[in-house]
Order: sequence, then C-alpha cells, then structure tokens
Amino acid sequence: MFAHILLPTDGSKLSEGAVFRGIELARQCGARVTGLYVAPEFHILSYQVDVIEDTEATWAVDRKAHADRYLAFIAHTAAEAKVACETLMEVSDHPYQRICSLAEQRGCDLIGMASHGRKGMAGLLLGSETQRVLTHSKTPVIVWR
Repeated sequence: MFAHILLPTDGSKLSEGAVFRGIELARQCGARVTGLYVAPEFHILSYQVDVIEDTEATWAVDRKAHADRYLAFIAHTAAEAKVACETLMEVSDHPYQRICSLAEQRGCDLIGMASHGRKGMAGLLLGSETQRVLTHSKTPVIVWR
C-alpha cells in the first residue's frame, strides 16, 4: 500500500502520537519512514553586532539540540518497531513548504501528521501547518488528532 512515509514533527505530544501511528502503519505496510523536523530560521533582533554573533551561535546550538531530541524519538520508535528510518532537520520559516517539497524530492507516498485542532480565532491567528500541508501537498496526507 505505502512504501515511504514522511513523518514531520514539532516535538509536541500530539506529534509524538502521530509518529507512533505513522510508524505502526509503516510496520504493517512494510514501508520505511523519514522523520523530519523543520526548525525556524534565525532572525536578527539587535543592532549590536557582538550580540548578534553570540545570539546566532547560541540559537544554532539550541536549534540543533531540539532537532536531535525530536528526531531521536522518531528513530528510537522506528527501531523498536523494526521499521527502516532516516531523519532530517531542515531550516525554514515555512515548514509546510519544506514538508511538501521533501515529500516529493524523497519519493514519499504518504505524509503523516498531527493536528493541534485549533479552531476559530486561535486557528486564524496561529495558523496550522497541517492545514497548509493539506492544501499544498501533491502527496496524500493522513492527519491524526
């Protein structure tokens, strides 16, 4: 049915639940998974050059630590289920674009994601990466709540 499932994560408990479900689906289908964390880009918040350098370096270390922790969860869960897994960290302020493009580039035939279920004003103001992926992806998407 499916051969390659992309599992994006934001590190939340909801994303972890979607990872479990995606890996179980992959196990049942004999598919492999690619875990993905899309980290935000660094933005300059100060006009003092020495502060910017320290802040950017600190930001990069922190961003990598988060990515490593989130992706290790995916790799460990896949290993326990005996599912082939690759993990990637990408940097972008528009995660949905990276998710959609990587699914195509990597030949994924399914994207499995969580939904935070934001509605009303919160959904409008905060937006939904899952909704954007659903809207823009050429690859089928399954959403777990």
